[in-house]
Amino acid sequence: MLTDDDVEPITAQGAGQSAGQMIGAAIAVVDGEGMVVGWTQAAERLIGYSAEDVVGHSAVEVLAATEDSSKASAFAERCRIEGGWSGLVGLRHRDGGRGDVNLRVAPLSGQDGRTHWLVSATGMTTGSSSPVNGLGLESLLSSAPIGIAVRDPELRCTWVNDALAIQDGIPREKRLGRRLGEVLPGCEAEAVEAVMRGVLETGTPTVDHEYRLSLPTDRRREHAFSTSFFRLDDAEGRTLGVCAMVVDVTDRQRARERLAILSEAGTRIGSTLDVMRTGQELADFAVPRFADFVTVDLAESVPLGEESLARLGAMGGRIPAFRRAGMASIHEGIPESIWPLGEPVLVPASSPFTDVLTSGRPHLEPVLDTSPGTWLDQDPGRADRIRQHGMHSLMIVPIHARGVVLGVAVFVRTADPAPFDTDDLLFAEELVNRAALSLDNARQYVRERAASFALQRNLLPRRLTGGAAVEVASRYLPADTEDGVGGDWFDVIPLSGARVALVVGDVVGHGINAATTMGRIRTAVHTLANMDLPPDELLAHLDDTISYLAEEDLDAPDRTVAFVGATCLYAVYDPVTRRCTMARAGHPPPAIISPQGEVTFPDLPSGLPLGVGTASFEAVELELPEGCVLAFYTDGMIETRDADIDAGMHRLGTALAQPGRHLEELCSTVVATLPTRAPSDDATLLLARTRALSPTQVASWELPCDPAVVSHARTLAANQLTEWGLEHLAPNTELIVSELVTNAIRHGVGPITLRLIRHHVLVCEVSDASDTVPRLRHARATDEGGRGLFLVAQLSHRRGTRYTASGKIVWAEQELTGAI
Repeated sequence: MLTDDDVEPITAQGAGQSAGQMIGAAIAVVDGEGMVVGWTQAAERLIGYSAEDVVGHSAVEVLAATEDSSKASAFAERCRIEGGWSGLVGLRHRDGGRGDVNLRVAPLSGQDGRTHWLVSATGMTTGSSSPVNGLGLESLLSSAPIGIAVRDPELRCTWVNDALAIQDGIPREKRLGRRLGEVLPGCEAEAVEAVMRGVLETGTPTVDHEYRLSLPTDRRREHAFSTSFFRLDDAEGRTLGVCAMVVDVTDRQRARERLAILSEAGTRIGSTLDVMRTGQELADFAVPRFADFVTVDLAESVPLGEESLARLGAMGGRIPAFRRAGMASIHEGIPESIWPLGEPVLVPASSPFTDVLTSGRPHLEPVLDTSPGTWLDQDPGRADRIRQHGMHSLMIVPIHARGVVLGVAVFVRTADPAPFDTDDLLFAEELVNRAALSLDNARQYVRERAASFALQRNLLPRRLTGGAAVEVASRYLPADTEDGVGGDWFDVIPLSGARVALVVGDVVGHGINAATTMGRIRTAVHTLANMDLPPDELLAHLDDTISYLAEEDLDAPDRTVAFVGATCLYAVYDPVTRRCTMARAGHPPPAIISPQGEVTFPDLPSGLPLGVGTASFEAVELELPEGCVLAFYTDGMIETRDADIDAGMHRLGTALAQPGRHLEELCSTVVATLPTRAPSDDATLLLARTRALSPTQVASWELPCDPAVVSHARTLAANQLTEWGLEHLAPNTELIVSELVTNAIRHGVGPITLRLIRHHVLVCEVSDASDTVPRLRHARATDEGGRGLFLVAQLSHRRGTRYTASGKIVWAEQELTGAI
C-alpha cells in the first residue's frame, strides 16, 4: 500500500553513507514498458523470486499484491511524470505473504534514448524502523546527488541518470557506449574498472570504493568519489552488467585530510620553547601543504618574552615594530620575501595588516588586486614582489593566544591556481591557533626564564674581589639548565683587618624554590659574617636560622614541602698571619694546592648539614704559604650517577694540580672534566689563591695599661703614617687611636696592643684581654664623656668589634683617598 510520498533533503555526506547501505537492498532494472530486465541476488533474498522467475515479466504482475494491482498502474504513471519516486509499499513474497518495504525508483537514460528505471527495495527489518527516517533514506535516488550508471559486461555505459552528469560534468552523450577509461583516462579509471570486473566475476558487491579524478570541468583540483558496485543478472542467471552508484565526497575527503594535517601540526609545530623557531616551524609546515608562500611576523616584544598588547594596531600614529620569525616558499631561496629572517618588518599604516592587528579578525583576498587605487599603492616594494612572482590570492591571519595578539601569519598562493576561499580561511585560523598556543608557551617561557636568570644574578655575587687577601675565580653550573637557577651559592666577603671570608653552600634540591631559599641563607651568612664571628660559631648561628626558616615554611598554608637542609663550608683567611680558619657543615672538604702543585684534602670535621637537627661544629686552623690555591666546591663537581665520590675527588685533584696557572683558566679546565651530559646536581667551584701582606704593611706596638700612654700611641701612629706617605690621614688617625686606646685602658684589661695595617684601606686596631663590647652612646650636652665611639664612627669608613681567643679587637677603617 502506497503512503506519503514526501521526501526529505539530504547532504552529500549522508548520501555517501546511504549509498553504501543500498548495496544490501534488492535492486532491479525495469524497462519503459514495466518489464523486468535485470535482477540481483539481494532481490531474490528479499522477495523470494529468482531472476528466472521475474526477468521478462511485468514488474507489477510479479511484485504487487492482488489488492494493490489497480494502484500499481497509477503508481507507474506517476513515476513517469515525476521522474522517480520513493516511499513505503507492500510487495508480494513468493510464498504468498506480503511485506512492507522502502521502495525507491530512479530513471536511467539509455543509449537509444529510451528510459529505464532502477528500482531498489529495502525490507523494514533491515532498514530504518521509523517511516519518517526511512523517507530521508529513500529520497536518495530521486533528490540526493547520487550518480547511477549501468555498464554491460564489457564495462560500456548503457544506462545513466542525470545526477552523475551533474557530479562530474560529463554529458550523457559522451558517456553512453564508452568505458570509464575512455572518458576519463588515467590510472584511477583503470583501477575502478578492475574493481567492476571483480564484481562481475564474483557477484559480490563492493561498497564505498574511493578514488580521485581530475575532471574536465575543474582541472584545478582533483575530486574524490565514493562508489558502490553490484552485479545485475537476467532470467537465466547470466550477467547483464554492473550497476555503479557514485557520490562526490570531495568535501568530506578534504575535511578528513585537513583534520589529519591539523593532527600532524600538533607534533610538528612547537617542538621547542624557542619563539623564532616555532614561527619557522609554522611556515615550513604550511608550505606546500596549504600555501605556496608563508610568512610569520611577530611583535618584537614576543621573542624577548615581554607582555604584548591586546591589540597591536596603530597607537598614537605609531605602528609597533615587528620581526620576521618564519618564512617558507615552494621556490628555492624564498625570493618572494622582502625581509630576511630575523629582520624588522615594515607594517604600512593603511593596509590589511594594520586592520587585522587592530580588529583581531583575519583578512581574505581571494583575488589579490594589484591595480592602482588599492592599499598596495602605499607599499610599492611589496606590490612589485606580488606581480613578479604571480601572487594571486592572499590571507592574513592574526596570531593570538589568551587574549593577546602576538603577530600575523600570511598565506599566499602562486603556483596553485585555486584561490583561497572561506573554508581555507577557517582552516588557516585553526592551524594558526594551534601554533599560537606553542608561541605563547614559548613567550611565557622566555619571560620566566629571563626572570629566573635575573633572580640568579641578584642572588649570586656579581663581582668577586678578594682584596689584599686572595685572588679569586668561580664557576656555577645549574642542574636546571632550562631555568638556569639552583640552590648552590658561593661568596667572598671582606672582613676587618684585611681578612676575607670564603663560603660555599648547597641547598637541598635545585630550581627556583632552591634558589630563593639559597638567597635567604646567603643574606643570613652576610649578616653573620659582618659580626666577625669565628667559622664554627657562624655555622651554629646559621643552623638556628635555617631551622627557623624550615618552621616558617611548614606554617605557610601554600607550601606542601618544607625546606629540609643545606650544607656549607666557611673559611676565614688572614693575609697578615697567613693562617686560615675553616669549619664545615656536611659539606665536602676543600682542596689545597701548594705552590708546587701538590693537592691535599685537609682532615676537617664534617659536621651535620644545616637545618637537620641540633649540631655542633668544629673549626680547624691551617697555616698556608703565599701562593696556595684553596678550592671550594659543591658535590655536583665530584658526584656522578655512574661513579663514587672518591673517583670524583681524584678527578678534581688531578685537574687542580697545575701550579702557577691563571685561576680563570684553571676553573675552565676543572669544569671541562665534568661529564658532558646534563649534571644531576648543581655544580659550583670557587678558587682562591692566597696572598700575604708584607711586614712593611703592618705596624704593631704593645702598650702599658696607663692613661699616660695615649699621647705616645698617637705619636707612634703619626710617625708610621709619615713613613707610609699617608700624612694626610694623620689628624683623623690620631683622634681614632686616642679614643680606642683610652677606652681599652678605662674599660678593658691589659695587655693592650695597637696595630696599623695598610692595604686597600688603613686599618687601626686596638686589642685587649676583655670581652666587654664597647657601645656607641649618644651623649647629652651636659655629659662629660660618652662621645668617643661616636667620634670614631664619624671619622672612619667602617668600624666594629671582633672577639679573639684572648679577648677582643676594636677596629676602624679609613679610605686611602689621596694616598701616594
